[in-house]
Amino acid sequence: MKRTGLFILVFVIIGLVLGYLIFGRIAGEYVGLDVVFSQSENALESIGRNIAGLEQMKQNILISGGAGGVVGLILSLIRRK
Repeated sequence: MKRTGLFILVFVIIGLVLGYLIFGRIAGEYVGLDVVFSQSENALESIGRNIAGLEQMKQNILISGGAGGVVGLILSLIRRK
């Protein structure tokens, strides 16, 4: 069971890194992780983040991490057999 958890954790991290490398750009420049994962302090900032696409970017990066976790689980189960 420890091995499965380790596989999942490693592939979640790989998925998050790849997700950031794929989706973490605006106008060809990478956006800082603190900007992507920070919370909006007020409604105006929230609207600005939505217009800039930061919320969609954050969602895509997190989905990539989740997909990496699923891949890690599948590989762990395949290796167990």
